[in-house]
Amino acid sequence: MDIQTTEQLTQKKCKPCEGGVDPCTLNEANDQLVNLNGWYLTHNGQRIRKDWTVKNFMAGMDFFNKVAEIAEEDGHHPDLHIAGYRNVSIELWTHAIGGLSENDFILAAKIDSVPIELKS
Repeated sequence: MDIQTTEQLTQKKCKPCEGGVDPCTLNEANDQLVNLNGWYLTHNGQRIRKDWTVKNFMAGMDFFNKVAEIAEEDGHHPDLHIAGYRNVSIELWTHAIGGLSENDFILAAKIDSVPIELKS
């Protein structure tokens, strides 16, 4: 996988993945994360995650609704988490391959462009 800027990633569309391809390596994932602010590896490098503290519960839900629209448009769906009414996080991985693919980094870059009301 070629290392791409956030701008390059946001111009792409996720490709359908039915398996049969290898997940990206730990080195590839770390290299790509350099361009994605705040995202980090979890689950032994098989997923990426980002956490935010939002203004209030409704700000979190508004953010998730916007993320859901982008995810549906690209056909790549993240795990969305809200805890304690203000702590939100998103995890991405490609289920069909049990690890990370370019799709995860594309969607992460697009998520980063979504406005979010953070706790001040």
